[in-house]
Amino acid sequence: MHLIDLRSDTVTRPTTAMREAMMMAEVGDDVYGDDPTVNTLQEFTANLLGFEAALFTCSGTQANFVALMAHCQRGDEYIVGQQAHTYRYEGGGAAVLGSIQPQPIEFTEDGTLDLDLVASKIKPDDIHFARTRLLCLENTQNGRFLPLEYLRQARDFSRSHSLKLHLDGARVFNAAVAQDIHVSEIAHHFDSVSVCLSKGLGAPIGSVLCGSTDFITRARRWRKVAGGGMRQAGILAAAGLFSLNHNVQRLAEDHANAHLLARGLQDLPQLTVRYEDNQTNMVFVTVADEDVTGLTERLRTENIIVSPGTQMRLVTHLDITTEDVESVIDVFHDHFR
Repeated sequence: MHLIDLRSDTVTRPTTAMREAMMMAEVGDDVYGDDPTVNTLQEFTANLLGFEAALFTCSGTQANFVALMAHCQRGDEYIVGQQAHTYRYEGGGAAVLGSIQPQPIEFTEDGTLDLDLVASKIKPDDIHFARTRLLCLENTQNGRFLPLEYLRQARDFSRSHSLKLHLDGARVFNAAVAQDIHVSEIAHHFDSVSVCLSKGLGAPIGSVLCGSTDFITRARRWRKVAGGGMRQAGILAAAGLFSLNHNVQRLAEDHANAHLLARGLQDLPQLTVRYEDNQTNMVFVTVADEDVTGLTERLRTENIIVSPGTQMRLVTHLDITTEDVESVIDVFHDHFR
């Protein structure tokens, strides 16, 4: 049965070629630092993004958590978007396990954080307040890539306020491909960047955190504390290497399919479709309350899976073809006929 799964780009499955690379991977013990495939992945990713070092982690959540722990100490604070993954969707790990206080603020319409608003949230050097140490951005944010000029402004702002700057770059390659630039043009603005391998790049597991050598040394310790010290992890790292070598430029196909999907649904009066100029592989659809259940059930009968709700996020990825998108459009139109 062919399923068209639009819930997320995390649902991708390894290709035959990726599975073969995993099967043939040379392995060691990564806790001892002698898994050659993990080491190759870390060196490759660090060089690709323009950093001194990198660390392979179990997940994006773990990569962001150890980044926060490496940048901040107990009683410190990081400023972050209200809907950002590092604040809203990672279990509050920095606060729960690290005693690091988040200061969330609303995103603007284009997915950026207003730097004047950020400035107003930086705490004075006073014993009454947590110490503001870090600004976290997200690229892409709800599928929207951040403009390079804004990244330059955020870098200069952070330096002028003595803040470190971290990027949750789970989909940073989507941002780079959409702007037709090398990923290092985004990454070099930041003190640290996390990259997810298991979303649009198609690996089954894992993220890579990049930064300076000293920063990664601190992050490695926190990865161990968080239970992320894996052993023969080269089997997983091989999938990550394969994804970085074969699946980056093809992200443009996902963006084209998302654009096709948005155009195909925009003329339905029962839907409000949001797909902006800086969107990549996500289409957001607003459905009336009374239509949600019927639409979701109809889609499922056609082997189309979505996350149900009045606000639907439809995500294209390497397991979604142009023909799949055309089928989805046809089902939507037929349902609302």
